[in-house]
Amino acid sequence: MRVVSHLRGLLSPLQLSVFCRLSLVFILSPFLFFLDIFTTAITAATCHYGNGTGVDSWPNAETNQSQAGEASAGDADWWTDSGNRNSVCGWADWLSFGQTLFMIGLLLGSLVGGAISDRYGKRPVLLVCVCVHAICGLVPAVLPQPILFLVIRCLTGVCCCCIHICSFSLAVEWTPPAARLWPPAFLPFCFSLGTMAGAPLAWLSPTWRQLHLSLALPQLVCLPLYLAIPESPRWLLLKRRMEVLERYRANSPEDQQCLDLLLDSALSDLQKASEAQKEPPPSGPASSDISHLRHPTILLRLFIMSYLSAVTALTYFGICMNVGSFGVSVYSAQFFSGLSEAPCLLVPLIHLGRRPISMLALFLSGSACFLSLLLSRYNCEPVLVMSLALLGKLCILAANFISVLYSIELFPTVVRQRCVSLVNLCFRIGCLVNSLVPPTANGAISLAAMVAYSSGPIVGCGLCLLLPETSGISLPDSVEDCDKQPKPHLPNFGALWRRGKLASSQSSRTETLPAERDAAHTGLI
Repeated sequence: MRVVSHLRGLLSPLQLSVFCRLSLVFILSPFLFFLDIFTTAITAATCHYGNGTGVDSWPNAETNQSQAGEASAGDADWWTDSGNRNSVCGWADWLSFGQTLFMIGLLLGSLVGGAISDRYGKRPVLLVCVCVHAICGLVPAVLPQPILFLVIRCLTGVCCCCIHICSFSLAVEWTPPAARLWPPAFLPFCFSLGTMAGAPLAWLSPTWRQLHLSLALPQLVCLPLYLAIPESPRWLLLKRRMEVLERYRANSPEDQQCLDLLLDSALSDLQKASEAQKEPPPSGPASSDISHLRHPTILLRLFIMSYLSAVTALTYFGICMNVGSFGVSVYSAQFFSGLSEAPCLLVPLIHLGRRPISMLALFLSGSACFLSLLLSRYNCEPVLVMSLALLGKLCILAANFISVLYSIELFPTVVRQRCVSLVNLCFRIGCLVNSLVPPTANGAISLAAMVAYSSGPIVGCGLCLLLPETSGISLPDSVEDCDKQPKPHLPNFGALWRRGKLASSQSSRTETLPAERDAAHTGLI
């Protein structure tokens, strides 16, 4: 209660409404994000009996899923009866394509989500997507057909990506400038809580129908709560929706003070944008911005950040989607997979500079994955193997969090959005490529895939040596400003703490630029 009262003293009622409801959105979205893991476990336990392909339940293999399989042999329903041609068991092989279609949906959502929300507003797009997202979780329970299921998985991916884009933007735009590092850390923390909550729900659902109902009904019940989410004040000001802003201001004196602070920064950004539009265009053609991408400095940074983005997606989702292949119960593995991500909430408290943290996180991720691979070849304890893999996932998640801000600070204003979009596209391609990597015959991660998960981050750690340190330095506006940035050099660990203190003191006085707001959704979720 003391924490809640403290937050009420710091945040206005509208801000509390935004953060509480968006945190609920992120807690519930992992239910369908990792649905393919649970559907595979359910069908393996209920459709194949006594062949060793079933998975252990959580925490005891004899308590739930095995009983579900035995029960379905006697009084089987048409959802799991292997003798019924309309059963899910009749098309269980189609389930392997569900993860690929979901990743394709994420890619499509990243291409259209930002443009749609910029045109129609983040709130209506968010409300529509959460409704469709909840319905997508319910439909397979009623109509378990293979083609429909795959279409639903693709549509779920589109909605999930749009939800994350709008939620990140709303959270950042309702946050004061001095605290805008926290939404990209807090919302993924809520996502990890949802990952942990989804594991016991799936474990308690022994059949196909019960699984989808248990994961979809909480989202349907919470839909009315999202109606109170306000629109972005910056978007309302940009669209001249002053009557809505005045209604928000009239809610309470705290809301009025909050909006005055947020809109002051928004007005300054809009004035800068209008002044830039009034300036005469440069003498060169409109394609001159594209020519900046050919500059060696920009090309090098674009290559490195695109590589890091693709490697991050490959390693993170490679471990997330294969947590059941480490010899541990898929439900307990999924729970601890979410738990392993929780420490990323502390990343904003570390002030060591962008490059040292990125290098450290990438090196630890690659080393942990390599040790996990090495121990798995010597048949060590599955718990130890999985723990090392989850440590690698935690480190790669921290590296991704830093790379979001690092990408913004490395590229000049004239081509920043193009470069960040290309980096984000490489991330989605990495997600899609990972879903196409087949497992081994016994369902484990293949040797080639695990080598890629371990070697990719270590190579990225070496590539970071070619990047400058950008913490506490003004954002570059041109290629010339990029060339004036400090030249890359080996990190001096003795000066890291002093630089971290300087960066933290300057970040409290520096306002987040619009490019950072637009690129805040380029993270993992």
